[in-house]
Amino acid sequence: MSAASQAQAVQAPTLTEKQEAILGFLREHAATKTYFKSRAIGDELGLSAKEVGTNMPALQQADIELDVEKWGYSSSTTWKVTA
Repeated sequence: MSAASQAQAVQAPTLTEKQEAILGFLREHAATKTYFKSRAIGDELGLSAKEVGTNMPALQQADIELDVEKWGYSSSTTWKVTA
């Protein structure tokens, strides 16, 4: 295996289109807000709360400048997002 192939093999997985949309939303609003409900994110992006919740763990694991933490479950999962 060449060095280039090895670099590609250990490269972090890319985010899906939905995950990129969620990340863009969080980047845009994280400076003024800390807590986000899955339902509210979904309403803004045309996704269901379940779709948002399913995609958030990928953002938690991704190498992004935001810290994403599952925070609460009342009436919709709440996420704590800090820059």
